[in-house]
Amino acid sequence: MKTQVCIIGGGPSGLMLSQLLHLKGIETVVLERQSRDYVLSRIRAGVLEHGFAKLMREAQCGERMDREGEIHDGFYLAHDGKMDRLDLHKYSGGNSVMVYGQTELTRDLYEARDRMKGVVIHNAQDVQPHELKSAKSYVTYRVGHEDHRLDCDFIIGADGFHGVSRKSIPADVLKEYEKVYPFGWLGVLSRTKPVSPELIYAKHERGFALCSLRSQILSRYYIQVPLSDKVEDWSDDAFWDELKRRLPAEVAAQLITGPTIEKSIAPLRSFVAEPMRYGNLFLAGDAAHIVPPTGARGLNTAGSDIHYLYQAMLDHYQKGDSTGLDHYSEKALARVWKAQRFSWWLTTLLHNFPDTPEYDQKLKEVDLAYLFSSDAAQRSLAENYVGLPY
Repeated sequence: MKTQVCIIGGGPSGLMLSQLLHLKGIETVVLERQSRDYVLSRIRAGVLEHGFAKLMREAQCGERMDREGEIHDGFYLAHDGKMDRLDLHKYSGGNSVMVYGQTELTRDLYEARDRMKGVVIHNAQDVQPHELKSAKSYVTYRVGHEDHRLDCDFIIGADGFHGVSRKSIPADVLKEYEKVYPFGWLGVLSRTKPVSPELIYAKHERGFALCSLRSQILSRYYIQVPLSDKVEDWSDDAFWDELKRRLPAEVAAQLITGPTIEKSIAPLRSFVAEPMRYGNLFLAGDAAHIVPPTGARGLNTAGSDIHYLYQAMLDHYQKGDSTGLDHYSEKALARVWKAQRFSWWLTTLLHNFPDTPEYDQKLKEVDLAYLFSSDAAQRSLAENYVGLPY
């Protein structure tokens, strides 16, 4: 089999690029290691930058998002028993974010690929890129007991942190940067009315907490926990009790609790791999970079990768201009590192770190006080939160 672009990874990044390129007449094949049901069972982020939402519409996949998603013009930051609101609309020049679950977004992309008879091959095992520096690159994989070969012009590695794509770049070429945080997020999904129409980030002496939502009947809550904790250590009652302790009294009093649909612990880490291109292989999303979920930059930074790749592929195939492809890694990484800085800053500001010196703790208190006393500081936070320009 032959195609123009082989995309390894059937998550939202790979599906979106496939859909965008298909609309412009560029052939793609998506290879996904897991089943579609497995991919759609993954619970992930739900806050979309205005640029990501625009990309969904360009991919002709935004109708349900615009109908069911919620536009948020701000969020709350709870600290010292009070609530301050960050007005995103005011401080970002009229922009906002869209709250729409990644599972639903992925479902929309799958349905669009089905509608256009896009080729998405699930349960593709032993995927391996070959001849990355050659004009004749190809990918081998296995489905069931049958081996397959896919010849292509380019290979997009959108197969996540543990995927094969990044590992296909020689060790003497690839440089990796990583920061592992000494805590994780215990998150629950519950079929309950959200405690607030907008997100609440809570800084507390017992640890960070976040009140989020997927819809008006589906809530997502998180609390900071030690890495040594396991999901089995936390009953539903224990989770709700701890969450209430970390919220302002008036918020805790309004919190509606109930059985959890899903419960998991996610360790926090920051990670960047450079370069994001090697020969005919291009990395995108978690295959190249990971951020703590604090600033909701993960999926959104993957979206900017897809934007740059999409535009570069259009120039290559429609104009014979490969400048965008040649500069993809440099351009994508410039935005990736800005997202890394923002996520690191917000994570450091709002979480409790073991054995934090009193001096550092005092600086964090001053940083938080300064944030809500300065229009410039709020403008900087809002600009990063709604998404830097592509």
